[in-house]
Amino acid sequence: MEAIRNIAIIAHVDHGKTTLVDKIMYHCHLFRDNENTGDLILDNNDLERERGITITSKNVSVLYKGTKINIIDTPGHADFGGEVERVLNMADGVCLLVDAFEGPMPQTRFVLQKALDLGLKPCVVINKVDKENCTPEEVHEKVFDLMFELGAEEWQLDFPTVYGSAKNNWMSDDFNVITENIEPLLDMVIENVPAPKVSEGTPQMLITSLDFSSFTGRIAIGRLERGVLKEGMPISLVKRDGKITKSRIKELHTFEGLGRKKVQEVIAGDICAIIGVEGFEIGDTIACFDNPEALQTIAIDEPTMSMLFTINDSPFFGKEGKFVTSRHIRDRLTKELEKNLAMKLG
Repeated sequence: MEAIRNIAIIAHVDHGKTTLVDKIMYHCHLFRDNENTGDLILDNNDLERERGITITSKNVSVLYKGTKINIIDTPGHADFGGEVERVLNMADGVCLLVDAFEGPMPQTRFVLQKALDLGLKPCVVINKVDKENCTPEEVHEKVFDLMFELGAEEWQLDFPTVYGSAKNNWMSDDFNVITENIEPLLDMVIENVPAPKVSEGTPQMLITSLDFSSFTGRIAIGRLERGVLKEGMPISLVKRDGKITKSRIKELHTFEGLGRKKVQEVIAGDICAIIGVEGFEIGDTIACFDNPEALQTIAIDEPTMSMLFTINDSPFFGKEGKFVTSRHIRDRLTKELEKNLAMKLG
């Protein structure tokens, strides 16, 4: 079996997740030396470029020291927390990125709670240690306190940590020692994130994400929990409500670099994309054709809008005054003009 590590990168918005993934891809030579791909490579749609934030999760894989590392770049904004929760089901560990100046932020708490509840191994990266007035040691203590407060188990509290600057392309076990690359981070992932647990039995894959192609239609994405999937293989689609429909896999793809690679079969533990299955939704299970067994489904939050109504604590609260309208402004300007004109004529 190929050595595989599945890891999700989680953090508060603008703490440097996508920049770190850029540096990992460059270090693992996904691009030619003369290829200029720019920054924030995975933020590839117009809205993400405009806002400067990650909105949808992205999958990318790199090969490092003979190990395939599937990396899931997750959104950092609280509005997209539901997607983070879903894609964490594909990971065996999380890389928690924390700003060395700001420390753990609200979204850090939310996504970390989900990761700990799923029993994922945390690896901590304290980023931006080159900032002025940053406190890496204090931030490390705050991360430990946060994990303890969130109910982390003892083996989760024993988390490894690296320090560095993703923007300047270095990571180190000691924030006072600047290295030449980000290898300490990749070594930490291989040594501490467990390999996927593989069970014996018929195929099972929980659909945790989806994609779309104008040529092939909707694409189901998830991690194969057990068994083997093959191109052209008949399968059963077990819906969230228990209904079972029969289908067939037209194409299988695994993630390779920034794109996907068409393969004949996928082994358990790897993240893959399936083309040809109709009528699926997130939370459905792809299972054996003859003896389908469903995996535990995942909850999908309905789109909501939250509003907070509080008392008026404005400094002008309780003070009497008149409403100012465009007519008042126009009358005032007219009076000022007449006054200035009279002064000039006089």
